[in-house]
Amino acid sequence: MTDMSYLDGNMLDGPLRELFAVDLSAATSRCQSCGTLGPMAGLHVFSHAPGLVARCPVCSEVMLRLVRAPDRAWLDLRGATFLQVPMPLDRPGRL
Repeated sequence: MTDMSYLDGNMLDGPLRELFAVDLSAATSRCQSCGTLGPMAGLHVFSHAPGLVARCPVCSEVMLRLVRAPDRAWLDLRGATFLQVPMPLDRPGRL
């Protein structure tokens, strides 16, 4: 690999803040286990754990975990191969 300049992870703050400022219930994801494609709103969410656990509606595998503390949150999306988020076309400063 050739020597390429890079920016540190702080550069992601703006783009990620824009991304997660949208309603994720309309986002589409694919289950890593069975390949089911569907909206986040269609996941089966369980709140009996110390956080939220969202499972695939077809195979019941865990796709998302969200745990909150007073000063931080942990988001685990290992069970999803991707998260496709619809973005409004009229937002200034888009990539």
